[in-house]
Amino acid sequence: MFDERLTDYIQYLRFEKRYATHTLVAYQKDLERFRDYLLKEYNFQELGAIGHFHIRGWLAELKTAKQTARTINRKISSLNTYYKYLMKHGYADKNPVRQLHAQRLPERLPVYLKESETTVLLEELQFGEGFRGATERLICELLYATGMRRNELVQLKEADIEWSLNQVRILGKGNKERLVPVSAALLDTLRDYMQDKRQQEVYNDVYLLNTENGKPLYAGYIYRVVTKYLGATTTLSKKSPHVLRHTFATHLLNNGANIQAIKDLLGHSSLAATQVYTHNNIDKLKEIHKQSHPRG
Repeated sequence: MFDERLTDYIQYLRFEKRYATHTLVAYQKDLERFRDYLLKEYNFQELGAIGHFHIRGWLAELKTAKQTARTINRKISSLNTYYKYLMKHGYADKNPVRQLHAQRLPERLPVYLKESETTVLLEELQFGEGFRGATERLICELLYATGMRRNELVQLKEADIEWSLNQVRILGKGNKERLVPVSAALLDTLRDYMQDKRQQEVYNDVYLLNTENGKPLYAGYIYRVVTKYLGATTTLSKKSPHVLRHTFATHLLNNGANIQAIKDLLGHSSLAATQVYTHNNIDKLKEIHKQSHPRG
């Protein structure tokens, strides 16, 4: 049966691959919906009988239902990863997904803050009072200063701060670690925060950032905080934590950082994922040329 090993597979992704919770939910829903499609259209779900044409039919149905190319590609990825798992453990002898091609995506450039806007966010904006305000400020500071992902911030522990080396150890996708340098000023802020945290009635001494009731942060909390403060900072339509990651990378590139170094700091597995930031850089150069060149 197609979904006979699905529970084991999700546990594998959770504990061995350390996928984020929202990613696990998305993968499971994708696979369950493909199973439901097989039952509805063909009245079967035997692994050996599934071919690439069955998957192609499902994708065509999704396209008819106006699913975006990005969503369809994620579903292809979900199926492909599941089949790799099944083949690795001897539950399947072929991967029909390999005969399919990903949907072409429209070019989408990263959205980022201007440097003047980050100055407003981190130096001029009034955050809340007390421990909660300090936590909210650090969420924004750490995301911008390190370029880490939201779920990487959720997992950040006190032990991940390497005080003597002025750097932070970040556990990224695929359980891969990377080191990102931080300023002495940010380290001083972290010291004050940890000291303040220990003055609270309840606190967690494992994870770096806590809510007011002493519990570790969670993804939704971080999203709400960033959306709130970016809303007071910028007119950008998108105001997610990932905007601060894009801002980190774009500001590094605009100030002369090497693209390979940015790739390593972001934890990208390939340079292709990082090169999208060069488009923003080119647009900036075009604007400077137009404003400054006599015949621009």
